[in-house]
Amino acid sequence: MDGGLPIAERIKTDVAAALKAGDRDRVGALRLVLSELQRAAKDGSDDELAVLRRERKRRRESEQAYRDAGRTDLAEGEAFEASVIAGYLPAELDDAELDALVAAAVAEIAPEGPRDMGRVIKHVMAAAGGRADGRKVSTKVKEALS
Repeated sequence: MDGGLPIAERIKTDVAAALKAGDRDRVGALRLVLSELQRAAKDGSDDELAVLRRERKRRRESEQAYRDAGRTDLAEGEAFEASVIAGYLPAELDDAELDALVAAAVAEIAPEGPRDMGRVIKHVMAAAGGRADGRKVSTKVKEALS
């Protein structure tokens, strides 16, 4: 991942490259993401990573819905788009790193029980800097507090 250019600029460059290579699926996925980034910028949001995470989450949810409905053809398209989007996001934390963050948060906050779970999750999510899935964090915190 190149940190020099804004993500939207990198995607524009990648759209041009995919067009030249004749990769229609990738062009379509990148154009959709670029459109969402431009819409967010127009609305005043400068957090490109948040937009990418939201779009990846939408694709994953759509993929699951299509699989549940028996539409593997559409599910594969959504999975492909999610993988394209994931290429622009920083790598997610592995289990060991996430466990360390949860342990540090529990030590710092000293929760009195499951009712403090929200405070611990908030702390872990902030420390992860958007590199951890909320559901995964929730599960890890729940395990740590029980």
